[in-house]
Amino acid sequence: MAWVAPVAALALASPVFAYDFGRQATADEIALWDIDVRPDGKGLPPGAGTVKRGKIVFAENCAACHGENGVGGIKDQLVGGQGTLSSQAPVKTVGSYWPYATTLFDYIHRAMPYQAPGSLNNDDVYAVAAYILSLNGIVPPGSKLDRNTLPSVKMPNRNGFVPDPAFDPAKLFIKR
Repeated sequence: MAWVAPVAALALASPVFAYDFGRQATADEIALWDIDVRPDGKGLPPGAGTVKRGKIVFAENCAACHGENGVGGIKDQLVGGQGTLSSQAPVKTVGSYWPYATTLFDYIHRAMPYQAPGSLNNDDVYAVAAYILSLNGIVPPGSKLDRNTLPSVKMPNRNGFVPDPAFDPAKLFIKR
């Protein structure tokens, strides 16, 4: 342990970023990774998609895992479950559990389809989101969604997530 004091002194005396390699990322490079979407729609990219187009894209890319019409597949059920969250057997789906429609876009955009995440273009992601929301009765069958309309979609469980007043983030860190 005799090495601890000299190492600590060196660390405190050295600049935090003293590495002499690499380069600062360009704005275009950062933009490639800056793909998160917030509940208010900040971060949604340009594009638009209809329920009609979403049905086609879903059949080609999603139905194999989630089942035809978002039910009965080998992966999570996407449709139904409204009114079950307080029951003994809650069914957590996009239509019953998710609080924001923008989260649906964000998840599809980043992680779907399972075999090729991120391979759908923005228009197709908006279309699949519109289709899933339509299957859940949240938007009408003739809907078209884009960066302006998607954040205004009111999800059935929008108010189902409330902050715990007893939550203290400082308690997340273990003090030794």
